[in-house]
Amino acid sequence: MHRSLLRTSALLAAFAFTAAVAAPAPAPVRTEIETLLQALQTSGCQFNRNGSWYTGAEAQAHLTKKIEYLESKNLVKSTEDFINLGASTSSSSSKPYLVRCGSAQAVESKVWLQAKLATLRQAK
Repeated sequence: MHRSLLRTSALLAAFAFTAAVAAPAPAPVRTEIETLLQALQTSGCQFNRNGSWYTGAEAQAHLTKKIEYLESKNLVKSTEDFINLGASTSSSSSKPYLVRCGSAQAVESKVWLQAKLATLRQAK
């Protein structure tokens, strides 16, 4: 009985530590990320994930889940962290995500998002 109580206490302490460490991205970073995802959604471009093409809205929904996951692990301190860790490659296949706009050749999402981020920051 005593060991069971110790295990339970240890699990609760580990959970409390994890919950205390997990934090959302800083507000300015989260705003930039949301602006990038909105740009992707409204761009009319398609998003390729694991060999299938998706709309910008579907890409935004998917990448929003990824930012939430990364935030739960306290891994996003900058917009570049999000681009590199969540918006560049598939976590299941390790294949790069692609963005294709109109008849233009597809580019890696990392390149597309970095270009949008640079434009966003220049406009400030």
